[in-house]
Amino acid sequence: MKNTYDTIIIGAGAAGLMCALTAGQRGLRVLLLDHADKAGKKILISGGGRCNFTNTDTRPECYLSQNKHFAKSALSRYTANDFLALVERHNIAWHEKTLGQLFCDVSAKQILAMLLAECADGNVEISLGHKIDAIRYQDDEYLVKSNGKIVSAPSLVIATGGPSIPKMGATSFAYEIARQFGLKIVEPTPALVPFTLSHDEQLFRALSGVSTDVIARCGKVEFREAALFTHKGLSGPAILQISSYWKQGQSIGIDFLPDQPSGWLIEAKSTRPRSHFRAVLGQHLPDRLTQALAERINLVGELANQSDKVLTEIEGRLSNWLFTPTGTEGFAKAEVALGGIDTNELSSKTMEAKSQPGLYFIGEAVDVTGWLGGYNFQWAWASGWAAGQVV
Repeated sequence: MKNTYDTIIIGAGAAGLMCALTAGQRGLRVLLLDHADKAGKKILISGGGRCNFTNTDTRPECYLSQNKHFAKSALSRYTANDFLALVERHNIAWHEKTLGQLFCDVSAKQILAMLLAECADGNVEISLGHKIDAIRYQDDEYLVKSNGKIVSAPSLVIATGGPSIPKMGATSFAYEIARQFGLKIVEPTPALVPFTLSHDEQLFRALSGVSTDVIARCGKVEFREAALFTHKGLSGPAILQISSYWKQGQSIGIDFLPDQPSGWLIEAKSTRPRSHFRAVLGQHLPDRLTQALAERINLVGELANQSDKVLTEIEGRLSNWLFTPTGTEGFAKAEVALGGIDTNELSSKTMEAKSQPGLYFIGEAVDVTGWLGGYNFQWAWASGWAAGQVV
């Protein structure tokens, strides 16, 4: 004996919850399954517990994918303002931080409670602690075996995310199902992840815990935000952002003084000729970082005794200090995965597999990866809504 639904959604994270509430409020009989004991675990830890739930600057250019156009349809039809309207309807107080990032004033728990309340309004049946044993497609319906029972539906949505943060229960389940049905995968790699540095580049190891505003560059891409020195290498928002564009063997350029105009050291030589380099640098950077950079550059004596050529070379080095990471801290520390279900396999309007009727993939499982700062949540809301409209 099997229970039949209009749609089954596997994965009770951001995308799965949005898809479920959207479909349920259309009057469909919806079953939402998850192997975890609680829904929305990554929602609860996001944004330091306050959930950076969207970004007002959301646009397709803020996403990485082998098909840069794929995200346009969903993002244009369910926008940051649409999600913000839902937040305000539930009287959740919020605030905007830098670069369009929106956070809850109080707690990420409010976002999860809102999504669960909306699911309840759509009579969504949520079953947690359900490990999926098998999925079959037979007679135009999907048979899902879980905890010894079989449920069925003509449509199946996979919203189980990618392999980032495995301690939160992340798995490669979505990729396994995609392969089962013959869909291609863009091999996932860690994204929004700290870098590790070799011992040779660990003069900064003593700076663990120091943070400063920088411009981080990789090729033609650059981000201006904070960088954080760690005992393993480099982290902080600017580093996490640029990590999504980095390939093994590439160098990362750091501008330690993004607000200083060209010629600032020569100007300091003119106005403060008896000052030493370390004293001038210390006006702009944290003490421990100043000391480390000054020791590495090793410019001895008063500025008045230095040639303009030498000072210009030092400026250039400080504005593009090169690191060659040995790697990253991997999926254990990555906020998201780069890659996933090949977008060529899916409809950009509905998220349905082109070659497998009734099978949908949404959220982080898909090869669409946003910048840091609420963009990945907005993709989860938009792709979940798009599928929820049509399942």
